[in-house]
Amino acid sequence: MLVKNRLTMAVSAALGMSAAAVLPSVANAQDELMVEEVVVTGSRIQKANLVSTSPVTQIDAEAFKFQGTTRVEDLIADLPAVYPGNSSGDANGATGTATIDLRNLGDNRTLVLMNGRRLPPGSPQGGGQGADINQIPGALIERVEVLTGGASSTYGSDAVAGVVNFIMIDDFEGVKLDVQYSGYQHDNDNSFAQGLNEDRGFDYPSGSVTDGEISDISFVIGANLDGGRGNVTAYASYRNINALRQSERDYSNCALGGDGPADASCGGSSTVPWGRFTDFGILDDGFDFSVGGNGSEFVPFDTLYNYAPGNFFQRPDERYTGGAFGRYTINEHVEVYSEVTFMDDRSNAQIAPSGAFFVTSSLSCGNPFLSDQQFDAICGSYGLTEDDRQTVFIGRRNVEGGFRNDDLRHTNFRGVFGARGDINDVWRYDIYGQYAETSYEQTYNNDLSSTRVARALDATVDADGNTVCQSVIDGSDPTCVPWNVFQEGAVTDEMLNYLYLPLYARGTVDQKVISGYVAGDLGNYGIQLPSADTGLNLVVGSEYRSENLDYNPDSGFQSGDGAGQGGPILAVKGGYDVTEFFAELNIPIVENAAFAKELSLDLGYRYSDYSTDITTDTYKVAGAWAPTDSLKMRASFNRAVRHANIRELFRPQSLGLFDMSEDPCAGANPTATFEQCARTGVTQAQYGSIADSPAGQYNEITGGNPELAPEESDTYSVGIIYSPEFVEDLTVTVDYFDIEITGAISSISSGTILNNCLETGDALYCDAVNRGEQTGTLWIGTDNVSSIDENIGFYSTKGFDIQVDYTLGLGDMGSLAFNNVGTYLTEWDQQEFAGEAVEDCLGIWNSTSCGQPIFEFQNNLRATWMTPWQMSLSAQWRYVDSIEDGDGGNWDFDDMNYFDLSAIWDVTDMMSLRAGVQNVTDEEPPIGPAPGPSVRGNGNTFPGTYDALGRYWFVGATVQF
Repeated sequence: MLVKNRLTMAVSAALGMSAAAVLPSVANAQDELMVEEVVVTGSRIQKANLVSTSPVTQIDAEAFKFQGTTRVEDLIADLPAVYPGNSSGDANGATGTATIDLRNLGDNRTLVLMNGRRLPPGSPQGGGQGADINQIPGALIERVEVLTGGASSTYGSDAVAGVVNFIMIDDFEGVKLDVQYSGYQHDNDNSFAQGLNEDRGFDYPSGSVTDGEISDISFVIGANLDGGRGNVTAYASYRNINALRQSERDYSNCALGGDGPADASCGGSSTVPWGRFTDFGILDDGFDFSVGGNGSEFVPFDTLYNYAPGNFFQRPDERYTGGAFGRYTINEHVEVYSEVTFMDDRSNAQIAPSGAFFVTSSLSCGNPFLSDQQFDAICGSYGLTEDDRQTVFIGRRNVEGGFRNDDLRHTNFRGVFGARGDINDVWRYDIYGQYAETSYEQTYNNDLSSTRVARALDATVDADGNTVCQSVIDGSDPTCVPWNVFQEGAVTDEMLNYLYLPLYARGTVDQKVISGYVAGDLGNYGIQLPSADTGLNLVVGSEYRSENLDYNPDSGFQSGDGAGQGGPILAVKGGYDVTEFFAELNIPIVENAAFAKELSLDLGYRYSDYSTDITTDTYKVAGAWAPTDSLKMRASFNRAVRHANIRELFRPQSLGLFDMSEDPCAGANPTATFEQCARTGVTQAQYGSIADSPAGQYNEITGGNPELAPEESDTYSVGIIYSPEFVEDLTVTVDYFDIEITGAISSISSGTILNNCLETGDALYCDAVNRGEQTGTLWIGTDNVSSIDENIGFYSTKGFDIQVDYTLGLGDMGSLAFNNVGTYLTEWDQQEFAGEAVEDCLGIWNSTSCGQPIFEFQNNLRATWMTPWQMSLSAQWRYVDSIEDGDGGNWDFDDMNYFDLSAIWDVTDMMSLRAGVQNVTDEEPPIGPAPGPSVRGNGNTFPGTYDALGRYWFVGATVQF
């Protein structure tokens, strides 16, 4: 005890001086004899041991230990109701953030809270608007509560799909050091994938590998202050994640193509290191060459480039976090509190080298780098001289210059300062101010300038007989260095240094919140129903929130001059604020009566007035009926809204990429008729000779819309909670949910626009298809489909959440605890816009509209043996259902069964050790034809959905005193 007292005094001395500045949140101080009050996620009304009238799934801190989780998003994503958002498995198009996506309705429709207060948008970058949970200090998580379904009446906009609330430990006493080392192990023995690589002559990995190591260390220190009137808990952590490339797994070593496993092959890109020189069928007697032969000759083009091996399958990431939680009771009426958190996270996304992606359409026949054979092949045989120009598109991969490398850094600060307490015996209050800001830095390395590529390929001879750029002769670019892509091994550092275009982007997003409410037990005034033992509980409050975004890419990004960027990336600046008023009322109707141990009603309402001249009303109605102590039924209706975020409102229109299996009007034998293709701009001369994108990527124009209206969501839920008296420690919960979002903020997918134009000829769609006049394609240069944000169609999902908890006593052998969480979907539909057919996405994946796999059934079952020897042994079975190929191919995915084992050993009162393995049997992920970033795919699979890297092992230790 003396050691403990001295330690407490030391910690108090270290932290007490900053208590006034770092005084965070905890529940109101209660009399020792009073039952602890619990605020259930989804309501601000405090309830003593009352289960929520809306379904809430809870994850305790112990689960993080059993899973060896260092990335919080990994554990949350394992829940059946959660789908992967941005994750560490993203490479092409990565934002560098980690987000949560409830019900597969989008991470921007999931509201993330810390201690019941919202987290800010994760990034000013496109795709990064969901809250970045990298800022959550894993070492201080007490529990996580997941409420699926609308909760806007309680928390405001964005809680359309649901709420994830991280409850943090804020009353720690002592010192705790936690360290963990983890990584992956996999046996590369996939004969199917290895055979495909061998057929193409690609090198591939084989045998056992151990890689992708992760180091994590956290330090927590805390102390009570002034005889227990306050507490300060501070923390610091460091995490380092090593890179893992697609070349380190045989099933991701090449990009798959084909309609199914029976005709699968290793695909790739036609932008090749040996160059592709083609007219794309424009000439009557066209050509398609690569450099080969003696190294300076043209030979027929027939080999694609394997762009996959260098792509990151797990991004490297380095993260620092730090902060403090504190509280101090001034008197019985005032407890001040604060939360201060800081995060600095730096990640790196790497993809294949940049190059000349067919950005030029003509070549001087007098280019001095052309050999005699090459000149004759593309010019002389067509009757052209050195003074003429020929139609030539050049695709040349810059393998000499290295991989495209995207350095992404987010620095986040969040501060909360507030006060709460009892006004009198009836009323209590809570008021706080919050400021959060995220700074963003991006440096994109090893990309090339399209403008300089064009100039460097336009080579000639000056008066002195030197090979120079035409732009040097005419003075438009005296620094130009000609690029010799016509001979093997001829590229020099001088050439590359001219072509390089470093790209930079900076930005910030900030959020300010001022919120407060008063809550009262009206039973003290005698306001209660005669059939109830307790009175009505009322909450009334107001909130002001403002959000601002400022994203500033440099001129290289904004001009679209980055050859490997897919189009211009434009600046975005804007903001809005909202003033809100809300109220909640809990009405006990009947209590402790026959067939009605409890009958209650919860009501909620919120009025929001936005600076965008939009007002919204959200509300909820929820009820609970417990006919006996062992059975409880609940039902609820929630009307939720989501106001458009800043990027959706103010993003300029710009060129980007979308995925599509093929252009129906491309190839020698198009799948669409000429009449159909003519509606999209195809000429008779082009039909049957349009080149299709070898990468399955096409150009689209996207952008925001300041006229967007808020989305609306209606959520119905009905459930039962059953704890039979004849089985001790058994609880079964079954909840049915029905969520429908109307006026969804999205865009008509470019693939749908193209298909509808082909089928109907309607100008609404055909005017948005912009084929190239020369090429007829949708992927070369700026050829595109236009698709901007609108309020369109709806999303609808229905199903059942099932949870079973059971603890079995084993006498002297301890106890055995079972926990099962499952989700069974009966519907996941979407309609892109009014009048369009409703699309059933349940049980399928595709590369266009539905995207990543949407499972009919997912389930997690954990069994934990608490032994009498200070050790807990845990096993978990994770199951995901089979999935069909929604693109019309045969890339169906089998159901997956994962088994995890782990153990925690309390060596002493001060030290515990843990170790475990996830995916013990090293199950490989299902693979398909290289799903791209638009559907959260990478490495021929879906890294956030499946265990993509093999066995995950971890060892860790905690020391606390």
